[in-house]
Amino acid sequence: MIRFAIIGLCLPSMADAACRQALALGLDVSGSVDAEEYRLQLDGLAMALQSERVQEVLFLQPAAPIIIAVYEWSGPEDQKIILPWTALTGPPELTKAVTTLWSYQRSAAAPTTAIGSALLAGFALLNQQPNCWKRTLDLSGDGHANTGPRPQDISSTKMPDGVVVNGLVIDASTDAELANYYKSYVIRGPGSFVEIATSFDDYAAAMERKLLRELESLATGALDE
Repeated sequence: MIRFAIIGLCLPSMADAACRQALALGLDVSGSVDAEEYRLQLDGLAMALQSERVQEVLFLQPAAPIIIAVYEWSGPEDQKIILPWTALTGPPELTKAVTTLWSYQRSAAAPTTAIGSALLAGFALLNQQPNCWKRTLDLSGDGHANTGPRPQDISSTKMPDGVVVNGLVIDASTDAELANYYKSYVIRGPGSFVEIATSFDDYAAAMERKLLRELESLATGALDE
């Protein structure tokens, strides 16, 4: 199902436009994520996108916008688009994107955790945006892969050129065990990193920290020109 609705989601006019950064966000909806935690993820992403600091960076260059896509993932054949590629050129576009996140309802999916398949789905999305100055995949998760291809078995040949994969883990352990797993097997590319949310309640704050870290480096470069 990795070929699912990804095909055809990128409009030709968007592909031809200047694009500062393409950011694909994959959200874990495996069996370990209950209904309340599911809403905390989606609503937390919406809240992070609406923060004043994040909006300042998002709207810095309207002529070369940041574009985002959001999908949920669990089992090897369970990846579904929540928000197709959307150019965040200003507040109206951001409001539409956030409204989609607020209103989206969880789909039936396998309870397993297929991180390798989630990586491949994200790569397929980012392949639709070859002309963006920067391309980033974010995977959020609260557990190890337990089905499908292991993330460490997804070779670099499967990853589009120049893509960076970052992680956001929900990890309450004192030894950051899951964060270390993501560092070892999931994230990849120059400057890749893992952000930690100590609980689903901390997800919005962790997402805001991660977005600022990802977006501000490019924004700083633009301001220095």
